[in-house]
Amino acid sequence: MAELLAVLYERILRVRPEEPVWAGRDRFILSKGHGAAGLYAVLAERGFFPAAWLDDFCKDGARLAGHVTHVGVPGIEASTGALGHGLAIGCGMALGARRDGRSHRVFVLLSDGECDEGGVWEAALFAPHHRLDNLVAIVDYNKIQSLGSVREVLDLEPLVAKWESFGWGTREIDGHDVSQIEAGWRGVPVIPGRPSCIIAHTVKGKGVSFMENALLWHYRAPDEDELRRALRELESAG
Repeated sequence: MAELLAVLYERILRVRPEEPVWAGRDRFILSKGHGAAGLYAVLAERGFFPAAWLDDFCKDGARLAGHVTHVGVPGIEASTGALGHGLAIGCGMALGARRDGRSHRVFVLLSDGECDEGGVWEAALFAPHHRLDNLVAIVDYNKIQSLGSVREVLDLEPLVAKWESFGWGTREIDGHDVSQIEAGWRGVPVIPGRPSCIIAHTVKGKGVSFMENALLWHYRAPDEDELRRALRELESAG
């Protein structure tokens, strides 16, 4: 999801790092809270907090927990990690904005495995009913979840048709193509008067040969040698 977050925070979201609770800001929720490291890195790059905080990521007593936490972390809207809740939170934020006459938008990034959760589909019914076209759901469709491939664990296909049948304006993009990502963000709402869903096709471990599409790296952290190898590959591709 690195490219998705980079484009979102650099080119799309209306935010003020020096004023993280500015009332007019767009809201972003990382519903797949286990992707915390990526979000923290982007927030540090944008100046929400010092990059030095990243050095203590996921250590006992550190500010930056292994799942997204909003306590004491500027730029985080909601603590997440128990999957299936982020889209419902986003619905509440979007509905509140609409009723208060505010113009900010709400973006929620979900994992594909998270779409196994019933709460996702309750929220997916709620948003079109209330015509929340200030709400954007993004599904990081890398097709791997905790115990196997998405197809093996609980097949989501036809995923686009499911979201469309629930009343969402839906679009598919390559989640690593910066131009497609930006066009997808700027093209919302996909259908006026309806919430938007962007299905982002991605590759787990993209850019690192021994990590790409490998279930092992859903949980495992690289050792020092693997980290050096991964960084070399990413730098040579960059």
